[in-house]
Amino acid sequence: MSKAITFILWLFVSACVLLIITLPVSLQTHLIATAISLGLLATIKTLNGKGAWRLIGLGFGTAIVLRYVYWRTTSTLPPVNQLENFIPGFLLYLAEMYSVMMLALSLVIVSMPLPSRKTRPGSAGYVPTVDVFVPSYNEDAELLANTLAAAKNMDYPADRFTVWLLDDGGTLQKRNAPNILEAQAAARRHAELQRLCADLGVNYLTRERNVHAKAGNLNNGLEHSTGELVTVFDADHAPARDFLLETVGYFEEDPKLFLVQTPHFFLNPDPIERNLRTFETMPSENEMFYGIIQRGLDKWNGAFFCGSAAVLRRTALKETEGFSGVSITEDCETALALHSRGWNSLYVDKPLIAGLQPATFTSFIGQRSRWAQGMMQILIFRQPLFRRGLSFTQRLCYMSSTLFWLFPFPRTIFLFAPLFYLFFDLQIFVASGGEFLAYTAAYMLVNLMMQNFLYGSFRWPWISELYEYVQTVHLLPAVVSVLFNPSKPTFKVTAKDESISEARLSEISRPFFVIFFVLVIAMVFAIYRIYAEPYKADVTLVVGGWNLLNIIFAGCALGVVSERGERSASRRITVKRRCELQFQEDGPWLPATVQNVSVHGMLINVFEDDLDRIEKGSSALIKVEPYSPGSPSTMTIDIVRTVKQQGFMSIGCTFAPKENIERRLIADLIFANSEQWTEFQRARRRNPGLIRGTASFLAIALFQTQRGLFYFMRSFQSKAKQKAPAGVAK
Repeated sequence: MSKAITFILWLFVSACVLLIITLPVSLQTHLIATAISLGLLATIKTLNGKGAWRLIGLGFGTAIVLRYVYWRTTSTLPPVNQLENFIPGFLLYLAEMYSVMMLALSLVIVSMPLPSRKTRPGSAGYVPTVDVFVPSYNEDAELLANTLAAAKNMDYPADRFTVWLLDDGGTLQKRNAPNILEAQAAARRHAELQRLCADLGVNYLTRERNVHAKAGNLNNGLEHSTGELVTVFDADHAPARDFLLETVGYFEEDPKLFLVQTPHFFLNPDPIERNLRTFETMPSENEMFYGIIQRGLDKWNGAFFCGSAAVLRRTALKETEGFSGVSITEDCETALALHSRGWNSLYVDKPLIAGLQPATFTSFIGQRSRWAQGMMQILIFRQPLFRRGLSFTQRLCYMSSTLFWLFPFPRTIFLFAPLFYLFFDLQIFVASGGEFLAYTAAYMLVNLMMQNFLYGSFRWPWISELYEYVQTVHLLPAVVSVLFNPSKPTFKVTAKDESISEARLSEISRPFFVIFFVLVIAMVFAIYRIYAEPYKADVTLVVGGWNLLNIIFAGCALGVVSERGERSASRRITVKRRCELQFQEDGPWLPATVQNVSVHGMLINVFEDDLDRIEKGSSALIKVEPYSPGSPSTMTIDIVRTVKQQGFMSIGCTFAPKENIERRLIADLIFANSEQWTEFQRARRRNPGLIRGTASFLAIALFQTQRGLFYFMRSFQSKAKQKAPAGVAK
């Protein structure tokens, strides 16, 4: 009976909202109603309204959005008999409706996300066997050594978990390749990694042929292992010591649980963060997904496998004959298959691994192209909206995750739509300048407020739009290609641990400069048309303002593709651990503190005045009490610099392990403590609000436009000198 009453009440409220949305009112009345709704939304947001108040605030925003959709649908489309106006006008309309649809899906998923889980699960006696898979293809031994050593250091009974290196770079197919150089490189890799695994106590496994990429590699691991649970870490994703303790127990609580997924935390900035210098001050792009969206998906049992930093149940994987490999995003595809079979997933919002992101813009785009193409393959081949076995909300979750990657289409239309009017005088939007501002500006403002309300300190205003713009230029052809030929894309491994020795323009930067200059020319046209056609000034001003917004994004993108020089992709992490140093064999052990550490070395403060005899290039021994049982306590280091301080000396050094087993101490120093990742994220998570966030973005965009143009002129001059005759160059 109560359900029937609730349903009737819902229908009544929906009818009232529909009536309000479609009620014909004057422009002045619309503006007053919009101002009231915006004021109420802003008030609830400012007071940090939660629970029902949060839903009420989002409801006010939704009413404005739906009012805009109704007006846009019924009053602004060009006549069908004017094809030159109707076709681009209808494409713009579709792009806007896509944005509204994605906003609606976001509201369903993240309007009330689950709170982060705080307690460690499971009983003390529950210790299932675990196989830890580290799939690899072309990563170097040093990178793999850190991940394997960190995996061996995990706090879990040693006889209950086994670490496997699944090497797809040393397969029999690659060792017998027709190209002799490639075959020799694969053979050397095969032998080197076998030695590394033997020294670290890790199982080495390869296979005959590289079939089905990462999914095939993981399935080969399943065939050769027997653990009740399977953990997957990418080659550059090193776990903290408490990874298994924080995740395994959930499988005891729910026998139908197939997945526990944890967030991906990164030690280094992505190319956008690095070139804009926002890594330490602004939350990363991936934090919006792992901090909010995955918790929202988790509410509807829709959190999916992200390829790494996860634990899966072997019996569940047996139902799907292992990891799915139809698409090149085997992780999401596998989760979809198991969700549709009635299995459950769970998300733990605590960073328990530390990994590396692509350092160059080219590698970043390559990674995102693979994600976009893989999600399109899932949308085409697996059709989550019609997938049997999924609940209605699970269908919406997967549709949101896959349809998101169609954003290059609307972004392209939003970018070039003003040019149809400014260059060709096409009327693709039938409205006066006043109507456009009254409806569209209100819609954009409420959209920004709702996004800020939904994602708060996890995503600053305008940053998502910038990320989408810089990806659109190169993702558009990638998405188009998979739509026309879904089977064409192949799995390509993302480059890891890259470095950029000299500042330069990205090799794929040219389209961004072309677009920027075209938009600037269009701005000149807008100014001229305001002067030459004053009777159209209201519309031209609005379209010119739209074009100016595009120029701001395009200018900021010039800084994104202007790669800053940097010697290493790694970052130093503050650890502050007590240690001892020995500078001479049989010499005294001196008290010291490890101040910070990276994957290549560390900074140590030695509390001893008489250390002038230490020379650059000399070696020393460091002794540290490890967190992880089984790790060695001493290791050789090479001193690269010394700085005399008041009462102590700072020593910069690099790791110089004599044996591979010493890698476990390096991993212990860098990765053991998961709390440091949480503290780092918490330090940069703050909500600047819409006004300060917009001002901050405009300041970044202005500076980056100048920097990008400077890089462009320097590159242009450098190429001119290279082409000039020797006498002219002098």
